[in-house]
Amino acid sequence: MSVRARLRATVPAPLPSSQAGPPEITGLPGRRLLVQRSDDAIVAQPLDDAFAARAGASVRFPAPWPRRRGTWEVAPDATWAVFAGVHAVRAVDASGAMLWEVRHGCWSGGCEEIHEAYEAYADRRDHRYPESGSVGFSADDRLVWAHVRGPLPEGELSLDTADEWLVIDAEDGRVLARADAEAVAAGSAHLPHPTDPAQMGLSIGEGQDGAPLRWGRWDGKELTVDRLDGDLCLLSLSPSGDRLMTVSHDQDSLAVRDSRGVVVEALDWNADAAIPRHPEAPADEDELPVCWDWAGGFLDETTLIASTTESDEDCGQYRHWLVDTTAAHGFVPVAYPSPVSCDPTALGGGFWSTLSPSRDVLQVWSADGPEG
Repeated sequence: MSVRARLRATVPAPLPSSQAGPPEITGLPGRRLLVQRSDDAIVAQPLDDAFAARAGASVRFPAPWPRRRGTWEVAPDATWAVFAGVHAVRAVDASGAMLWEVRHGCWSGGCEEIHEAYEAYADRRDHRYPESGSVGFSADDRLVWAHVRGPLPEGELSLDTADEWLVIDAEDGRVLARADAEAVAAGSAHLPHPTDPAQMGLSIGEGQDGAPLRWGRWDGKELTVDRLDGDLCLLSLSPSGDRLMTVSHDQDSLAVRDSRGVVVEALDWNADAAIPRHPEAPADEDELPVCWDWAGGFLDETTLIASTTESDEDCGQYRHWLVDTTAAHGFVPVAYPSPVSCDPTALGGGFWSTLSPSRDVLQVWSADGPEG
């Protein structure tokens, strides 16, 4: 038995795929944005509850450096954006004017300089392929959390600190707190608690070396960082923020955990045991590798969307899965009206999205009942 996917909306990208990265839908229900980054700018388009663009509401944020030189985040109200670059975290408004900037150590290899500006290294061959950090907004938009390469210009936490985790006042850019992230990252992603502005998740990728997961709590005076056990990729938080969806670094385990990292009883699925053989797998292949993708998330408080596209690639159609985390523990494939070509992204409110093969349209889906 499978679950039918119902196409609820098609959302065209605001920029041509030849000029920009793939479009994304960000934000919680009621505050969703369609965002896309080119080398020159971020375009943000507020969406209504039916995922239609709000007329006349599109905003363009000029970028201080090319898109392959860092990450970015648009404020939930689409009035400003934050760019996490190689040498600084910079906030800008729609005119491109800098609202504030926090400079930090360089993300490029062994560079130990604290650069004054992007132009100082823009043409340097040894800065072409930097690692990167990330930023995230708190639930009330008053804080920006930033994962940066240390040290800051005002000094390092200790000689052993490589990466730092910052809490920044969103209004004026003051660094309110600093902590050792205890990582040497190639990249990272912030996942904010949906209702509590004092809590934030940080999923760090260290390439082949591991995937440290951190959980931060800011009480207004002190930043406390929990270091969750194991190499885990944090994919999503439930609408209440009480549960985390993780996939292990080696992609063999999908789990639901509490904010301390403890697996919720019976909500841990090993790929070899949980994923059935692909129906299009060659008959003479007795053992085929299976793994979870680092993709998916919570559709609501008790339902996940997950995928196995990486291990399905050599067999045929990619597979997505709906996971019921209640006592029923249902685990069923999603049946699409036409083949999909990428991993799913959870949007909350019962919706998820996939990207068209041409990477210029987002398709928004919901579950529409059993099939077969």
